[in-house]
Amino acid sequence: MKCVIVDDLPIARKGMRRLIESRPELDLVGAFDSAEELLNRIEQKDIDLIFLDIRMPGLSGLQFARLLPPEVMIIFTTAFSEYALESYDLNAIDYLVKPIDPEKFNRAVDKALTKSIQRDAFLKLNKIISGNNDFITVKSDRKYIRLRQDDILFIEGCKDMVVFHLEKEKIYSRATLKSVNEILPETKFLRINKSYIVNRDKITSFDNNDIFIGNYEIAIGPTYHLQVMNFLLP
Repeated sequence: MKCVIVDDLPIARKGMRRLIESRPELDLVGAFDSAEELLNRIEQKDIDLIFLDIRMPGLSGLQFARLLPPEVMIIFTTAFSEYALESYDLNAIDYLVKPIDPEKFNRAVDKALTKSIQRDAFLKLNKIISGNNDFITVKSDRKYIRLRQDDILFIEGCKDMVVFHLEKEKIYSRATLKSVNEILPETKFLRINKSYIVNRDKITSFDNNDIFIGNYEIAIGPTYHLQVMNFLLP
């Protein structure tokens, strides 16, 4: 499981690194002193789990967590216990108070690993299958539906499903936006915020903040802005 550390204190990053290295299931791909640095240095699609400090200069951990796609798991780390309730409202895996107890750290990691295994098992039962460059096959309700990629306007991620928006209908599937994003070709489809993937060929116009597909207006998420602009303005 690929993870990162975000904490403004060097000693805290060092201690967390030591704990992570004690778990062979974890692959530490970066340690950052701010949420802004993480956004500039690494793509979110490469992260499964973030050990995230709450009180930091600039973008706080709680603010940053609200920008993240739901499939990225979060374990909050902080010296201030008063943030616990708000962190659970953000569906965090766990909340660790500094100095972090190794036993509590291991329990939190076990929770994240269990959730990852359960999610993978669920997706196998509700699989979206890539056919070729022209079609994808989507499990919707009890049947599989073949969708021509050119017919997809955009894909919307809801709490426990994705919605494929076509010109005249919507197709619902119990999957995750991340699993869909991994299947669709990057040359044609682009994730523009934590809840939407759009078909590049269907974009009728765009500005610095939004993408327009016919009558639909979809905001460009701040954590995806640079990636989107590089895609649209090569």
